[in-house]
Amino acid sequence: MTQSPAKITAVLTAHPGKAADLRSLLVGMAPLCRAEPGNLRWDVWRDQAVPERYVLDELYRDGEAVEAHRRTPHYQDYLTRIPSLAERSALVLEAVAVS
Repeated sequence: MTQSPAKITAVLTAHPGKAADLRSLLVGMAPLCRAEPGNLRWDVWRDQAVPERYVLDELYRDGEAVEAHRRTPHYQDYLTRIPSLAERSALVLEAVAVS
């Protein structure tokens, strides 16, 4: 049985005065996350209407790849740093009708 891809969309809104630090953290994470074996996509977007809001658009081969991502040192470091930088919400999505 083939597992379907897993998508994560995370929205991070920087605390006052922390937007540059948040951006630096996210941009620094990109090459590390993209290098993970199960990663298919890891992009950072910035909201044009709210410049201190960033959206992570992540796509993984399957749920096992998401779990592997969560065990990496760079993700663990991100988790310890993010509370002081931003409010964060994340959706972990499964494919329903994807081309």
